[in-house]
Amino acid sequence: MKLTDDVAAPLPITWNEAFCSEGANCFRFGLDDAGRAYIGSTLTPDAYVSDSVEALRALISAVKAGAADHLL
Repeated sequence: MKLTDDVAAPLPITWNEAFCSEGANCFRFGLDDAGRAYIGSTLTPDAYVSDSVEALRALISAVKAGAADHLL
């Protein structure tokens, strides 16, 4: 998994509509033409995490299963 900060993506990212909870905590999901998946925050639009769709699907599944509950 690659974390970028203020680095241009190799390909344009097509972002979905942001997912927001409690008004200000907004995240967005995107894909590029090569099939890489991205998760970013609307607060820092040039910073995002990118990896394969399969890797980010596994991350989201693990979070939904409680792997990050200790962070709450």
